[in-house]
Amino acid sequence: MELSRRTFHALAGTAALGFALTGSGSPTSANPARTAPTGPPPPVPSADGRPHEIGFDHHSLIVDGRRLVLWSGEMHPFRLPSPSLWRDVLEKMRAHGYNAVSVYVAWNHHSPAPGRYDFTGVRDLDLFLRTAAETGMYVILRPGPYINAEVDAGGFPGWLTATAGRARTSDPTYLRYVDEWLTAVNAIVAKRLFTRGTGTVLLYQIENEYDAHVDEPTGRAYMSYLYEKVRADGIDVPLFHNDKGRNGAWTPGSFGTGGEKGRWLYGFDGYPEPDRVPPDWGVFGAGGKKGGATASPRTPGFVPEFGGGWFDPWGGSTFDGKGYAEARRTRDAAYERRFHLTNLANGITLHNVYMTYGGTSWGWLPAPAVYTSYDYGAAFDEARNATPKLAPMHQIGQLLRSVPDLAKLRRAKTVRATDERMKVYHLTNPDTGAHVYVLRNDTGEAVSATLPDAGIDVPVTVPARDAKLIAAGLKLGKRTLVHSTVQPMVSLTAGRQDIAVFAGRRGEMAQVVLGCADEPTPMRLDAEPAWAYNLGKLNITAPLGAGGLSRVRVEGDGVDTPMLVLFADDATALRLWPYETPSGPLLVYGPALLRSAELRGSTVHLTGDTIGQTGLEVWGPRGITHVTWNGRPVATRISASGSLLALRPLPGVVRPALPALEGWRRRAGNPESEPDFDDSDWTTADKETTFSSTSVPEGQPVLFADDYGFHYGDVWYRGEWSGDDDIASVSLAYSTGTQGLLMAWLDGEPLGTHRMPVPDRDRARQGTWTAKARFELPKKLREKFRGDSREESREETREGSRTESREQRHVLSVLVRRMQHDMDGEALDTHKAARGLTAVTFEGDSPEVKWRIQGAAAPDPVRGPMNNGGLHGEREGWHLPEYDDGDWKDARLPRSERRQGVTWYRTDFRLDVDPGVDASVGLVLDDDPGRAYRVQIFLNGWNMGQYINDVGPQHTFVLPNGILRTRGANTLALAVLSDGTTPSGPGDVRLTLLGAAAGGVPVEPV
Repeated sequence: MELSRRTFHALAGTAALGFALTGSGSPTSANPARTAPTGPPPPVPSADGRPHEIGFDHHSLIVDGRRLVLWSGEMHPFRLPSPSLWRDVLEKMRAHGYNAVSVYVAWNHHSPAPGRYDFTGVRDLDLFLRTAAETGMYVILRPGPYINAEVDAGGFPGWLTATAGRARTSDPTYLRYVDEWLTAVNAIVAKRLFTRGTGTVLLYQIENEYDAHVDEPTGRAYMSYLYEKVRADGIDVPLFHNDKGRNGAWTPGSFGTGGEKGRWLYGFDGYPEPDRVPPDWGVFGAGGKKGGATASPRTPGFVPEFGGGWFDPWGGSTFDGKGYAEARRTRDAAYERRFHLTNLANGITLHNVYMTYGGTSWGWLPAPAVYTSYDYGAAFDEARNATPKLAPMHQIGQLLRSVPDLAKLRRAKTVRATDERMKVYHLTNPDTGAHVYVLRNDTGEAVSATLPDAGIDVPVTVPARDAKLIAAGLKLGKRTLVHSTVQPMVSLTAGRQDIAVFAGRRGEMAQVVLGCADEPTPMRLDAEPAWAYNLGKLNITAPLGAGGLSRVRVEGDGVDTPMLVLFADDATALRLWPYETPSGPLLVYGPALLRSAELRGSTVHLTGDTIGQTGLEVWGPRGITHVTWNGRPVATRISASGSLLALRPLPGVVRPALPALEGWRRRAGNPESEPDFDDSDWTTADKETTFSSTSVPEGQPVLFADDYGFHYGDVWYRGEWSGDDDIASVSLAYSTGTQGLLMAWLDGEPLGTHRMPVPDRDRARQGTWTAKARFELPKKLREKFRGDSREESREETREGSRTESREQRHVLSVLVRRMQHDMDGEALDTHKAARGLTAVTFEGDSPEVKWRIQGAAAPDPVRGPMNNGGLHGEREGWHLPEYDDGDWKDARLPRSERRQGVTWYRTDFRLDVDPGVDASVGLVLDDDPGRAYRVQIFLNGWNMGQYINDVGPQHTFVLPNGILRTRGANTLALAVLSDGTTPSGPGDVRLTLLGAAAGGVPVEPV
C-alpha cells in the first residue's frame, strides 16, 4: 500500500516544521566541495558541553574542521545484560585503537506491547550512551526500525507479528507503530548528540540493508518518511543507510530528504569469505554503481558492517561443528590485516567491524539462524577476553589516531614489487607528500621483494596470506621516516622526546630508515637493535619479538628533540598503550590493559588489568615523577629511555577456585499433559482470521500463538471434546523456527515427540520450518476408545428408553517449543509466519474440539519480555531465586531418565571472588550426544540460553557478572525437555573459568 502525499505528511507529523527550524544551514551541514587540510585528528570525544560541527568530503569525515578516520567496532548492549560490563567492553575497545562503537537498538528488547517502551535497567540506552561518552568513544547509532542482527524477527517486537500493515513499506498502519518506536528512541538519542556537546552520537542509521523496494515508490516514500521523522525528532547528525551489498542503493539523491542536501552518507556492508582474494571496493576497484565506495563519489568510503567473523547455526554446519573457535581461526589476525588494509587502501575511512564483541543472545532473543552464543569469532570473545586477532586492529587504530596523513590519501602512480606475487597499493597524501604502501600476499608462502619504483631497495617480507602497511616520507615528530619494512604504529611526543613505534610479526627483521642531515648519536637501549648511518640516512634494524620491546634513542643529528624508536612484535604491541590526557599524551608499556590515565600534580594515576606478572613503563609529559596502579603507589626509577620504570613487577591475577555444583533438587514440570489439569483460565483459541503470513487451513480455528499474545518461548495447547469417537491417529501440523519441537499427550498418555531437522549448510538461514506430525494412538488408548463405545452401547440397550449416551471427555495436550520468529530481510512480512500449531486432524472420526492456549505469563518487569516462555515452571516462578523448592526431591547428576516431558532441576552455589579480580565464569553441559534432550538455563531468574544435547555445537554458556554474583549466593535452575526416545540427562553440569584479570570495572548486581 502506497502513501498519498497528504497521508504521508500527516504521518510525518512535525517533520516539515523540523526542517523549517533547522534548515540546510545546520551546524552539521557538509558541502561536498569543502575540504580540510591534513592535520591533527580531533581530540578524544566527550560530552564537553560545546557544539560541534560534523561534515565530510570525498576523503573522510570532518569534525570541527579536522579530518577523522572512523575506526569502529560493533557491540550490542542488549547482548550483554549487565550494564556495568558495558564500560568494560568500551574501555577495552578504546584501549585497543577503536575510536567509535556501532550499536543496534532492538525494538523487541524495549517494547512488550504497543505503546509501551522500557528504557530502564538492562535496557537503559541513555546509560550506554553516557558510558560511551565517558570512555571517549564516538557512537554510530542504528535503531532500525528493522535491524536484522540475527535477533528474533529482525528486531521487530513480537506483538508486531499480529498487527495489520505491511512492514518495511510506506503502509500507514506500520508507520504509526514506527512512529511510536522512533519517538521513544530519539527522545533519548537527541540528548546525547555530539553536535550539541551532550554526548558522542556522531552518525545515525535509518533502516537496515533495505533492498526490497529500491527504485519503487513505496520504498522511496518509506525512506523519505524515516528521514523526515528522524530530523523532526531533533536528530541533526549525518544520516546513512547500509546497502546490503555493492548495489548503489540509497545513494545521495535517490529519495526525498525534504530539500536537505549534504547530510546523507552512502554505506555498504561487506562479508567476503576469508579464503578469497580481498576485493577492491573503492578507488582501486572497477568503479560505478556496483563498485562499493565509488557509487557515491562525493561522500567518503563507508562500510557500516565489515565481517569480523560470522554467525553459526544450530548443529554448527558453518564451521563443521567446531563452533566459533573455528570462526576465529579462519578470520584471524592475518585475515584482519589483508582485508582491513585493503579497505583502507581503497579509501574506506569509515570502517566498522561487525562484530567486535558479539556477546550472548540470551533468552528468546536469537533469530532462528543462530543459537545462544553470538561470539561470532570476534576480536573480543563472548567472555570479554581479548584475542590475538586484535593485533592488527590495535596497530592500525593507534596509527590512525596518531598519524593524520592517512585521513586524506589518493591513489598514486603504480608501484610494482620485484616479485609479482606481492600486490602493491600505492597512495599519497597531497598535503604532506607522505607515501603509503599496502603490500598484500595472497599466496600460501611468504614473499620477499624490493620496491625499486618506490626507492625501497631492501627486501620487504609479507607472510603467507597476510598484508602489511609501510610508509615513506612520513613526518614522525621532528624527523622524517624515509621508509620502513614494518608498519608504523604510534607517533607521539611525550615530555622532551618524540616516540615512534613500529610493529610486525614475530621473528621479522625490521628496518627503519630515518632522515638525518647530520650524523646522529644513536643509543641502543636493548641488545637486539643495530644501526648504520650513510648519506643522511640512519638505518636501524631489529629482530621483532626476540626480547619483548626493543628501544633505540636517536639524538645529536641537529634536531633539538631526541627520538625514541620502539620495535614490537604483535604480542608486544598488544601491551603498548597510548593515552591522551589534557597535559599531553602518554605511552604505557607492560600491563594486559590500560583503562585510564589521569595526571594530578606530579603523579600519573593508571588503572587497568594484569593477567600475569608484568613490568610497567610510562613515558609521559614533563614533571611526572610518581605512578599509581589501580590506586596503589608504584616505586619507579627514571630509565635510559626517559620513562618511569617500575622497580618491581605488577602482580598477576590469582585465579579463583569455583565450587562443584551439588545439592540438586528436581520436580516434574508438565502437569498440563494430565487430563484433569485445570485450564479454565487459559485463553480460548477460537479466532477465525489472522494477520499472519501463514494461511489458516479451511475448517480450522486460528491456533497461531502470536494471535493470542504469546510471542516468546514455549506454548501449550489443550483441545477438549466429548464423545465415543473411534480415532486411529492424530496429525498435528505446526510451524516453528529452527530446531522447533512438538510433544503430544492424549488423555494423559504420551503420543510422542516430533522435531524439526538439524539444518545443513543449505538450510542454515531458513527462518520458518513447517511439518505435520502424525501420531498413531497406542494400543492401550485405542482399546480405551473402543471400550468406551461398547460400554455406552450396552447401557443404551439395557435402559431402552434412554436417549442420551454418557459421553466420555477427552483431552489432547500439545507442547510446542516454537523457537523464534523468522527475520524479514526481504521485506516480505516473513516475521509474521505462524508459530505453534497450525492445524489438527484425526484419522477415523473427527471430533469437534474446543481449544485453549497458554504461553508466557506477563513480561518480567526486570528481565524483559524475552526472558520467559510458557513452561509451567516459568509461570509458577520455579526459575526465580526466591522460589521455595524445599519440597522438591533430591537428585544427583549425572542423571538418566526416560520420559516425555519437562523436568526441573535447581541448585544453589556461592562464589567468593576477590573484589579486585574480574573473573568470567561459564556453565558447561556435557553428555552422551546420543541422548535427545534440551535444557533451558536460568541463572538467578535470567534465561541464559538453550542447550540441545544431541545437536550442539554449544556446550559452554557465559554467565555475565552482575547477573552472576561473584561474591555471594546464586541459584541455577535447569528446565529439561526430553522427548522420551532416549534416556535424558542432565549429564555433567559444571562451572568453568573462562578468563580472569586483576583489575576490571566495578560491577553492580543486576
